Amino acid sequence: MTQEMILANATLVLPTETVTGSVVVRDGMIVEMDQGATVPACAEDCEGDFVAPGLIELHTDNLERHMRPRPKVDWPHQAAIVAHDAELASVGITTVFDALRIGSILSDPNNRYGKYARVVADELLSMRDSGGLRISHHLHLRAETCSETLIEELAEFGPEDRIGIVSLMDHTPGQRQFQDVSKFESYIRGKYAMDAEGFEEYVAFLHGLHDKLGKAHEEATVAEAKRFGAVLASHDDTTEAQVATSAGYGIHLAEFPTTVEAARANHAHRIANIMGGPNLVRGGSHSGNVAAMELAELGLLDIISSDYVPSSLLLGAVMLGQTWGDMAKGLHTVTAAPAKYTNLTDRGRLEVGLQADMIRFRLTEGVPSLRAAWHKGVRSA
Repeated sequence: MTQEMILANATLVLPTETVTGSVVVRDGMIVEMDQGATVPACAEDCEGDFVAPGLIELHTDNLERHMRPRPKVDWPHQAAIVAHDAELASVGITTVFDALRIGSILSDPNNRYGKYARVVADELLSMRDSGGLRISHHLHLRAETCSETLIEELAEFGPEDRIGIVSLMDHTPGQRQFQDVSKFESYIRGKYAMDAEGFEEYVAFLHGLHDKLGKAHEEATVAEAKRFGAVLASHDDTTEAQVATSAGYGIHLAEFPTTVEAARANHAHRIANIMGGPNLVRGGSHSGNVAAMELAELGLLDIISSDYVPSSLLLGAVMLGQTWGDMAKGLHTVTAAPAKYTNLTDRGRLEVGLQADMIRFRLTEGVPSLRAAWHKGVRSA
């Protein structure tokens, strides 16, 4: 049975402009678009609200937060996946690359963090394939090079998993995200209630691990990403030299560059810069790195990721739209741009022939309020 929906009298967010118009959806696809404020008898009057493509999230730790809501508290995985899926839908995200950490530390009893990615990936893919989720889920493997088990965990995945992104992560203190070790100390000691002596021992342990295995882990990750057919991303680039290495590996996405120098170098190598929505909304980085808005004002910000606050994706895009005086350009960072860099050719734009992933929102005192979201033409929020 054919299912049709018409959204009329909407402010349509197109790739390069906003126009008043209507969208006709039939059987999950956009089949017609027109300009004008006319509202047919069978249409939903959007009363001028924005209608935009559904948001595409490339890096979120939100699923991990649902699986471990408190330190030492493990929540049932299927329940966590359902709650995570519903939360993302509620803020207008219709496609997500769920970030799962691979690479664990098993030998240190005081700072142990175990393997979980393969098990959770199986559960997530099973729930996705059975139709139990509201939005589209893809895998993003966060390869932690400063770990003990990265190579064996990479071997647990294959092309059949259809992994979308593999990111090279190196959280060794003293460089990249935690160039300022005092910031790392505040984060670690606050999170794990660690004393000063324990922190010094932990830093020494990580440096030794990085020196012993870091390079081999990095090379293995690059090779495995090619085997998976995944897009390769860097993480927390700080220097031109690090970016040059990324370019040599064939990296196309740079997650959260920490300096203007690195962001400029990424653009020189045609690598897209991803910055965090929380950084944008808060007005700065919690780690003391470059502010997302500074990169936006320099024309160096390409994509927003909600990182650890799902609602920051739409809010951050709207803030950019207001800053730039161009709402289409702001929304581009969370729709067409992430679709382009992850080879999702069937979504990310309001266009005839594409999948009907859409959101409707209005601004209340400058803040976006989601009114509805649709995934493949089906109401998701």
